[in-house]
Order: sequence, then structure tokens, then C-alpha cells
Amino acid sequence: MKKVLLAALMMGATLGAQAQSEWFKNVKFSGYGMVQYQASDKDGAESNAFNLRLVRMALEGRAHDDFYWKVQMQINGNTYDPDKSSTDIRLVDLFGEWQKYEFFKVKAGQFKRPFTFENPMHPITQGFMSYSQNVSKLAGFSDRCGGNASNGRDIGVQIQGDFLKNAEGRNLLHYQVGAFNGEGINQKDKDNRKDIIGGMWVMPIKGMRIGAFGWTGSRAGVGEKNRYALSGEYTQNDWTFRTEYIHSQGWNEKHNIDKADGIYALCIAPIQKNKMHVKARYDLYREANSWNGFINDANQFVGGAKTLYEIGADYLFTKNLQINLEYARVNDRTINSDKHNYNMVDVELDFRF
Repeated sequence: MKKVLLAALMMGATLGAQAQSEWFKNVKFSGYGMVQYQASDKDGAESNAFNLRLVRMALEGRAHDDFYWKVQMQINGNTYDPDKSSTDIRLVDLFGEWQKYEFFKVKAGQFKRPFTFENPMHPITQGFMSYSQNVSKLAGFSDRCGGNASNGRDIGVQIQGDFLKNAEGRNLLHYQVGAFNGEGINQKDKDNRKDIIGGMWVMPIKGMRIGAFGWTGSRAGVGEKNRYALSGEYTQNDWTFRTEYIHSQGWNEKHNIDKADGIYALCIAPIQKNKMHVKARYDLYREANSWNGFINDANQFVGGAKTLYEIGADYLFTKNLQINLEYARVNDRTINSDKHNYNMVDVELDFRF
């Protein structure tokens, strides 16, 4: 009996070790940091400060070949939020994805919403001192509907896939659609109504994507929202061209504006391939779907358009260490003042490990 028991224990330990080895197959630890200096001469709000823009660490791996998983933490509270009420150390990603078939993958957990090209991009790869205004306001970063600061993420389930290969074996179509709580990261659904978000794009030539996205949902205490985005991108030989227009219908958090839109267009050009780039971006957001501010029926000032004209450059010391310099001329009609124009300078040191 003792021998049988000992054999059973040994077999259990062996199977457990094999299972553990399977679950931790190809586990990768990674992270990145973005150290920032930013200055502005905005009238009445001049500033210059160092900031820890982002510090994140992640674990990711595969299990049983068909299953991919990732856990990511943001470990810096943002210095512009003194009470850390919504930007303290927090979990940003926790998901698993079944990837057996290229044309049908299933993801569940907390992850990026499938809305716009720019939202799921790595913040260093994205290329500028911040995500575009329309993505920030209408894809769930600092959303116009309010709520938890979520970096474009939510909790839900999504299916996606690529299909229709050409003669070269390259897929021509991609689709993605999911159901989400609608409250951002680390939050339960508060109105028991799910946000439905999806998109599709075609890839007619290598490096090109032309896509469209839709989002319908609601937020507790604010109401319904309906959004769409039209996107185009071309990346080839270290060149990047990208533009996206987003339109939103539905109340903002203050419940005084029911429409908003925005567009950006950018170019990143190599001076020395994979080493040095120059860049430019036009970035427009209209919180009230209007160019100029106005006084509404409740005698409240409603801001108009905010436009950033940006130029900059970056230099890669190695593939994991780079410095970025950017200048922006800002025309800000969201403020109730005659002094709409000001300047911004941004310098960042970004590293990955």
C-alpha cells in the first residue's frame, strides 16, 4: 500500500510539474518607462515640469500552444493627479486569448477596446507626446462621458480574425467585435447594458490599412452614446502615414453637449532608417462639434475647437532607448478668452526592457 501511495504521489508531482511547465511556457517579463519634460506658455496657466508619463511592467506567455495570456500593471501614479484618485498604481491588462484559428480568435478579460487604429498602439510606437485628442476623448482614455481613466480599455469579451489570403499568403481582411461593461478598467457594469464595439479593415497592399469602426453603448448617469471612426494608415520602409476621423453622438459628463468630433493626420519620416525620424501632426478636437465657443441656453460657455500643429524628431540610441523632442502651436477655443494661442514644448526619454 505504501508503495502504491508513493507511486501515486510521484505521478501526481510529475503531472503537476508538466502542467506548470505547460502553463509557464515561453513566459516573458517586459516593461517600459517614459520620462517627460513639458512646458507651456498658456496665458494664466504657464507651466514647466518633469513628469513620469508612464511606467509599466508585464508578464505574458502561452499555454497549450493555442492560448495566449497577458498581465500588465501601471506602477506609477501620474504626477498631475495629486490625490491619485483615478491614476494611481493599477492593473491595466488581464486577459487570455484562444488563438487556434487565424480567422477566429476569442479574447476575454480587461484589454484595449477594438476602436480606431491608434488606441491599441504602444505609447512609444504611437510616435507623439500623447495620443491624439479625438482618440483620448472618444476611445476611452479621458472620455468625454467621464468615468474611470482607462487608457482605452474595458472589461469584456471579443472575437477577431484575419482571412481572405492573396497569392502571396497575406490576409486582405480583418474584423473584430466585442461586448464590454462600458465603465472602463477595474469597474463592474453599473447600468447592466453592454457596449458593443467593432471594426473591420481591408489591406489592399502591403503596409496599408483602410478601416471603419462603430461603438454603441451607454454609461450610468450619463446616457447613450453612438460613435463611429474612419481610419487610414500606410507604414512601409520606416515611413508612417495615418489619419482618423471620429464622430460621437450622446451627452458628455456635464450633460450640456450632445455631439463631438475630431480628426488627426500625421507623418513620421526616416532621416536614417530605424535610427532617426522627423514628424508632424495636425490634431483637431471639437467637444461641441463647433469651431468657436458659444453661450448655450443655460447661459453657460461651451468651448469650441482645440487644434495642435506639431513638429518633432526622435533619435534611437538602441532599439530599446530613444529620445523625442516636440514643439506644438496650440489654438485653443475651449477657453473663454481672447488669447487662444500658445506654445508647448515636450521632451521625452523612453526605454523598454
